[in-house]
Amino acid sequence: MTDLTFVPTWAGVAYVCFIIDVFSRMIVGWRCASHMRTEMVLDAIEMARWGRGAHHGDLRCHSDAGSQFTSIRYGERLAEIGATPSIGTVGDSYDNALAETVNGYFKTELVRGPARSGPWKTVEDLELATLGWVHWHNTERLHGYLGDIPPAEFEQAFYAGKTTINQLVEIK
Repeated sequence: MTDLTFVPTWAGVAYVCFIIDVFSRMIVGWRCASHMRTEMVLDAIEMARWGRGAHHGDLRCHSDAGSQFTSIRYGERLAEIGATPSIGTVGDSYDNALAETVNGYFKTELVRGPARSGPWKTVEDLELATLGWVHWHNTERLHGYLGDIPPAEFEQAFYAGKTTINQLVEIK
């Protein structure tokens, strides 16, 4: 699942794209840029592909209907890596709710968090701060959906085969 958000800096508006693994809530790809062109989304996809491996069966990439996600280059790149695009309805944030939630966490916990004393000076400053936040999100942030464990721990437990999905998320 993917989406874009924006953050003001002293140098102008910065844009951030996150790619989220819906199964584990892990942020598997992301990119900060001073523009919101398709290239930034493709960079985030490449980070996710590199981190997750070249090809997974039945892979879908869900997004809203923004121009970056409806572009020919975006669709072609997803086809090259064996992913199927899934685009939500226009003007409806509910079908992209997980991505919107991650954007909300990002803005609440980092951008407007208690440690912030004003906007970042540059996009590069925001990018460095985002790197730290993504690491924290994936390795330390507790997620209620995952049984109050971080995404990395959830994935580790699942792939170690010690437990089932139902046990991890306490489905009865």
